[in-house]
Amino acid sequence: MTNYKQVVYQSQLNHKSKLVLRRRTRKRFNPRIFIDRTIKTTAIISLLFTGFTGVGATGFWGMEIATSSHYWQQQKKTCLGIMLVSFSGFLGSALIGAGFSIQRDKF
Repeated sequence: MTNYKQVVYQSQLNHKSKLVLRRRTRKRFNPRIFIDRTIKTTAIISLLFTGFTGVGATGFWGMEIATSSHYWQQQKKTCLGIMLVSFSGFLGSALIGAGFSIQRDKF
């Protein structure tokens, strides 16, 4: 007695001796929820990564000043580049999320 939407979960007798069927509906894959969660996760991860690489770039900048070495300057520039890319990812995911939100609301 199953169809594509519902599955018989449990059968019981209630206090009036009637058979009661409890049904549990199957969860369907909803692409909108998946896309929304993916965009939110991407925004959060890219923002955190931006912060961590910013801290790293600040540390390398301090080491560059203290030692006057070109190695720390290269590391600082690498961190700043990664920070720029991850912040761009944050802005892009926020823009896409806002676009989907406006499209759903049909402004």
